[in-house]
Amino acid sequence: MQSHRRLIRSVSFSGIDGAGKSTQIDALRQAVEQAGICVRTIRFWDDVAVLTGLRETSGHRIFKGDKGIGSPSNPINRRDKNVRSWKMTCVRLFLYTVDAISARLTAARLARSCADLVIFDRYIYDELANLNLDNALMRAYVRLIAWFVPRPGVSYVLDADPAQARARKPEYPLEFIFENRRAYLELSRLIGGIAVIPPGSIAEVRRNVLRHAFHAVFPAQGESREPEPEYPVERAALR
Repeated sequence: MQSHRRLIRSVSFSGIDGAGKSTQIDALRQAVEQAGICVRTIRFWDDVAVLTGLRETSGHRIFKGDKGIGSPSNPINRRDKNVRSWKMTCVRLFLYTVDAISARLTAARLARSCADLVIFDRYIYDELANLNLDNALMRAYVRLIAWFVPRPGVSYVLDADPAQARARKPEYPLEFIFENRRAYLELSRLIGGIAVIPPGSIAEVRRNVLRHAFHAVFPAQGESREPEPEYPVERAALR
């Protein structure tokens, strides 16, 4: 189900923790700025999601998980999106609906901004991937939210090997990361219009993202600056 509205000159990055989103966002931002394009980065958790401080504090107090960001030298054990209970699902549905409204309002403001390109560091898709997509009701909810929230001009899911991703960012159990990866891939098939970038080295993924993004968002610049990707980009079938 496609959204009735798109935020044309925008790119969103989604994927499991440790997939390399920040690295690729920085690379894309640098490339477009060097091309003379005015770019703005929106961090979904900081700039769009609501009640983030309360959500993180409550999750820490209720589920006794660690706070912060894990690193190879400082692994942590978070307990928030990997907690799967019907009560938490109800809370998520409420919060994600409010976040969807906020995302729609944010997109409306960005459409009037002077930025030539908006890069989203995560999007509503990263929340929807926390739901049980094997459940028919959850799939219906996902389709509704995907229709309600304006779609970025280009949406990426950076695929990654869960074990390698966890080594870079050790925050959640490996079993959950495998499950979360499967949810992202299923989400891309469920709502369509998301380009899945296959796993690879940082340089391979960078070339893939830059060439695809320039051709998709700025075709004139793309034709003169970037050839077609050397590495295949899996496009989820539009439904």
